[in-house]
Amino acid sequence: MHNSSKESHPTTPITTALLLAAGTGSRLYPFTENMPKCLIEVNGISILERLVSSLAKKGFKRLVVVTGHMDNCIHEFLGSRTAGIAIDYVFSPRYKTTNNIYSLWMARETIQEPFILFESDLVFEESLLDNMVFPDRIAVARMQPWMNGTTVTINKSRQINAFQKSDTFLPDDNKYKTVNIYSFSQSTWSRIKDRLDQYICAGKVHDYYETVFADMVADGSLCLDSVSFDDKAWYEIDTVEDLKIATKLFSTKKRVATESCKTKGHIAEKIRQSLLKSPKVSIKSLLDHKPKIKDIVKDISIKIPKLNPDKPIVNL
Repeated sequence: MHNSSKESHPTTPITTALLLAAGTGSRLYPFTENMPKCLIEVNGISILERLVSSLAKKGFKRLVVVTGHMDNCIHEFLGSRTAGIAIDYVFSPRYKTTNNIYSLWMARETIQEPFILFESDLVFEESLLDNMVFPDRIAVARMQPWMNGTTVTINKSRQINAFQKSDTFLPDDNKYKTVNIYSFSQSTWSRIKDRLDQYICAGKVHDYYETVFADMVADGSLCLDSVSFDDKAWYEIDTVEDLKIATKLFSTKKRVATESCKTKGHIAEKIRQSLLKSPKVSIKSLLDHKPKIKDIVKDISIKIPKLNPDKPIVNL
């Protein structure tokens, strides 16, 4: 199995990522009532911001996001380009009644190059991507008591033998948990798209895409090398309890992304909320930073009253 050590690779690193972020995140309610799951913050840094920062540091040039629930929030957060990465969007109109197989299928025409597939509920150490930026790989970790969901078995060549659904942990199980990060070559993606078409045409829109991968591994049309995520921190955030654990796990992380990840509307709202919380604050400090605020917000109108700089703000 590949690990975090340096090794030679015969292929060119992947520079395109696909993020599936259409789901409602119902198990994270009330956090997802007014925002998509990927914008939930873990110690002040959103899942999406962490991902964008990691991609930028790894030299990624393009990020395709499949959106659905509260898609406008993701558009406002990322814009059309952030941290040197071009952003493209695919809206999934049936996000409330379909599963991730449908979201992946929605990206079939937008992506024609090798890419890495990400789910919108993962936080992980950036260096774990070192061995994932090459095609036809799957991130895995040895099963732990807290894990459930899709598992895989691995052969002596460190390739995936089979996919399984595992709801319970058994200490003697020789199984690995899928981390839900995959990399695909162009030819592999072409085969996956053909199989996705078959599933969607058959009305199997409620399945997980792992069902497709499982069938393809079983019939030999999909071959994936395993990459171990055991040596550094990662966590899948599905529930409020998961969020609490991830917050503790990543408590020492410093801010990982720059202001460029925030859009004009997001910053404007932060300014407005800050002032509303302190209505007696002097306008002087706001006037002192007026040029910077105008430069950041630009087309969003923040009207600064023509008042005495030392007079308290009563209304905004």
